[in-house]
Amino acid sequence: MEFRLLHVLASLTVIVATSHAALTPELYWKSVLPNTQMPKFINDMLQQQSDFMEDESTSVDVGKGGVNVDAGKGKPGGTTVGVGKGGVGVDTGSPGKGTSVGVGKGGVAVHAGPKGKPVYVGVKPGPKAFAYKYAASETQLRHDRNVALFFLEKDLKPGTTMTLHFTKTSDSAAFLPREKAKTLPFSSDKLPDILDHFSLKPGSVEAEIMKDTIKECEEAGIKGEEKYCATSLESMIDYTKSKLGNNVKAISTEVNKGTQLEKFTINAGVRRVAADESVVCHKENYPYAVFYCHKTQRTRLYVVPMKGVDGTEAKAIAACHTDTSAWNPKHLAFQVLKVKPGTVPVCHFLPEDHVVWFHD
Repeated sequence: MEFRLLHVLASLTVIVATSHAALTPELYWKSVLPNTQMPKFINDMLQQQSDFMEDESTSVDVGKGGVNVDAGKGKPGGTTVGVGKGGVGVDTGSPGKGTSVGVGKGGVAVHAGPKGKPVYVGVKPGPKAFAYKYAASETQLRHDRNVALFFLEKDLKPGTTMTLHFTKTSDSAAFLPREKAKTLPFSSDKLPDILDHFSLKPGSVEAEIMKDTIKECEEAGIKGEEKYCATSLESMIDYTKSKLGNNVKAISTEVNKGTQLEKFTINAGVRRVAADESVVCHKENYPYAVFYCHKTQRTRLYVVPMKGVDGTEAKAIAACHTDTSAWNPKHLAFQVLKVKPGTVPVCHFLPEDHVVWFHD
């Protein structure tokens, strides 16, 4: 699920109020984790933020009608963004050849050029697939693309075929430097101020998604779960080090190109990469990058090479939970796999914008 409206607003927030902390998020990583390779998707997020911030031609106009951005240096082929009551409109590229994005109550509509077909990505509030205390809704069972990510550990072997959709991360919300993130409220009692900051109406789809994210971060985890919501890359690193120590590795699912729902076959070379103790951070829907991190135990992690029917290659990260007794009996995984809590290990692949940390 992509949060395109809030991604645009997050980029604007970075432009309007750039933090001048002593270390950028990237330099902080290098200073405290000099021997830890950065997962590709995190590097891409940092580069995306850097590219936007370095465009000196970008102008921002904020008024009652919304936000307008012009990054085209006054010439055709630039980028324009308009935010108003109807949602967000983005146009990129030469007239008739660019990409336009519209965000409204029905979700997100993307149109790529005169010959491209609209693609609608539903952006709606509801239970998260990787928050194990929640029951799955009927809508989630029918439409949540994460349904296909759950499977049983016995099927984790070469030759197994699964129908999956690995999501792209090109539209992920950007990281804010920690000092900037600290200045923004992040609590339910401050929700009116938060919505006002991002020019969102209470009760709107986007407002409800933000409300759900904050609520999930504030609620207690399931029995034995240590959880934390990181509002910056620096805070994610510090939380991970506090739980696992200084010598850690970070990995994420990597796919060589964007995919739709298609059949993938597991290739030879499946390998276990971590002991039972790890920290998994799941990307949340929010105007800027927020990750729901939790220390997991009794979890086996695997790197799984896969190939799609169209030739797409993936190095997927799979997490197999050996103790699910504390999960909600109506969680999405149990309803999809037709098993009961605490009976068999439940596995799932991680989307591209999630990260797993473990002892080196």
